[in-house]
Amino acid sequence: MKKSTMRITILFLFLFAFTSCKNDKNSDQSKTEASQVNDNSESKEEDLDLKAISTKDFTEFKVLDSKIITKKEIWESINPQLEDFSEENYDRLKPLILEQDIPSLQKHIYEGKFNYEELTKFYLYRIRKYNRENPLSLNSVISVNPKAIEKAKQLDNEKSLKAHPIYGMPILLKDNINASGMATTAGAVALQDNLTEDAFIVEKLKDKGAIILGKANLSEWAYFFCGDCPSGYSAIGGQTLNPYGRRIFDTGGSSSGSGVSVSVNFAAVTLGSETSGSILSPASQNSAVGLKPTIGLVSRSGIVPISSTLDTAGPITRTVIDNAIVLDAIFGEDKADGKSFMMMWEPGFYTKNLTEGSIEGKRFGAPKRLMEDTLFVNALEVLKAQGAEIVEIEEEELGLPNFLRLLNLDMKKDLPAYMENYANTDIELRTVADMMAFNLKDSANTMPYGQKLFKGIVEDEGDAIFLEKIIDTLQTNGKQYFDVPMEEHNLDGFLSINNYHAGFAAVAEYPAITVPMGYTEEGKPKGLTFIGKRLQEKLLLEWAYIYEQASKARKAPENYN
Repeated sequence: MKKSTMRITILFLFLFAFTSCKNDKNSDQSKTEASQVNDNSESKEEDLDLKAISTKDFTEFKVLDSKIITKKEIWESINPQLEDFSEENYDRLKPLILEQDIPSLQKHIYEGKFNYEELTKFYLYRIRKYNRENPLSLNSVISVNPKAIEKAKQLDNEKSLKAHPIYGMPILLKDNINASGMATTAGAVALQDNLTEDAFIVEKLKDKGAIILGKANLSEWAYFFCGDCPSGYSAIGGQTLNPYGRRIFDTGGSSSGSGVSVSVNFAAVTLGSETSGSILSPASQNSAVGLKPTIGLVSRSGIVPISSTLDTAGPITRTVIDNAIVLDAIFGEDKADGKSFMMMWEPGFYTKNLTEGSIEGKRFGAPKRLMEDTLFVNALEVLKAQGAEIVEIEEEELGLPNFLRLLNLDMKKDLPAYMENYANTDIELRTVADMMAFNLKDSANTMPYGQKLFKGIVEDEGDAIFLEKIIDTLQTNGKQYFDVPMEEHNLDGFLSINNYHAGFAAVAEYPAITVPMGYTEEGKPKGLTFIGKRLQEKLLLEWAYIYEQASKARKAPENYN
C-alpha cells in the first residue's frame, strides 16, 4: 500500500473510531466476505467498523427518562430504611465524604466520625436526591440493593483492623455484572427479570467486605445493540447525562452510569466493563480514573458479554489509589473463565508502595498528531517536571480490519453461553435473534433507536475458522502498534488521550489507565491515558498516581456539591 494511502487510512481510523464524533446516520455497516480474511487489507470500510461503537456527540435525545422504571419503584423498599437519615445528617457528613478517597473514608470511620451504616445511607440519600426526576437528574443508577443498609450494619459489628481497604465501601456495579438480589439487565427490557447469583468478581468483593450499593446504568447491551444511538442510553435506565454538561457533553460509553455515578459521589467506587473503550471513555468524559486491565487478570464469569476475546471488567474511581484498591480486591484466577490465569500476588500487591513510585528517567511515547491538544501538551509538561522523558513518535500505519465482525461472531456464541450458564433459568430467550424478536413486540419502548448492530450479528455468517483468523490478525496488529515504537525508542509506556487508542489496546490485550487532565474552554473533561504492556497494571497505577498528585486536575461537577 502506498504511504499516502496508509496515512489517509490512519486519519479515518482516528477521526471515526477513537474520538468523539458526530453521528452519521447515512453510513452503512461495513460488510466483507465471510469466507476469507486478507491480513494486509486496511480498507476504509473495515476501519470504519469501529465507528459503530465509538463515542458519539448527541444533543437531541428520543428518550430521557426511563419508560420502564420510576423513582418510586426504585426506592419503595429503601425509603423506610432511610427515615432516620435527614437532610441535617446529610449536610453534616457531606464535607467528610464528598471527594474523599477510600483511605480517608476508612480513617474517618476509625476515628468515629461516622460508621459504615451512615456512609451507606449518605450515598443512598444522595442518589435519591439527584439521580432521577428532578432538574439535575442524571439517570446514572438503575437500581439499589435493598439489603445494602443491613449489610453495612453487620460490617459495623464485625470490623477488623486486618480487613481489606475495600471493607465497608459502597460500590455500584455496571448493570451487566451479576449480583444477587438485583436483576442484571444490561439495560434491556428482555432481561428485566434476570435475577441471578453473584458474578465471580462480586463474590470476591463480598468476601472482602465490600457493600454492593446497586446497579449503574449503561449503554444498552454494552453499546453493541443500536449503533445509531447516544452513549448512556438503555431502555431500562433511560438516558444517562454528563454532570459537567447535561445534554451538552457525551457521557462516554458503555460504562456510562459507572463513570457518571462515581464522578458525582453516588458511591465510594464503581465497576465498569470494557471491550474497546467502554471504561476509558466514560471515565475520561466524566473526569474520573478508569483502568482497563490485561485480559484475563479479572474474571468475566457472570457478566453479560460482547466478546470473550476482548471483554474485561475494571474499576472506575475518583482517585488512582481507590482504583488500585478495587483492582486488588477483584483480580484472581477463575477456572470458569477460559482467559483467566493464576497470579501468585498476595492481597495488597497493587496498593503496596503506590505512593512511593517514581517516573524519573522513564520514557513515554507521545504521538505527534496529539500535540495540537493543549491539555495533552500541558500534561506532558507535568510529567517532564517529575523527571519523565517524552519522546514524540510517529504511529505505526496499521488498521484494525474486521474488528466489528470479531464482535459479531463472539457475541453470537457468547450471549447464548451466558444465558445458559449465568442467567435466570426462567428467561427462555437465549440468542441475539431471540432478543431481537422480543424487542419487535414493543419497539417504541424496547428499541427507539433501532437494533442495527444486533441485526449485523444475526446476519454475519462467519465461521469459527474465520473468527480465529480475524483474532490473529487483530492481535498481531495491536501488539505491533505499541511494540514497534516501544522497542525502537526504548519506551516504558505509551501516552494517549481518553479512549483514542482503546481499539489497539483491546486487540493487543494490553492494560490502560486514564486520569483526569483538565477541561476544555467549554468545560468538557479530558483524560491522560497511559498504556503499557501485558500485566503492567502496577506500573500504570504508579505513573498515573504521580501524574494525578502533580497535576491535581480533577474538579467535582459544580452543581452536585
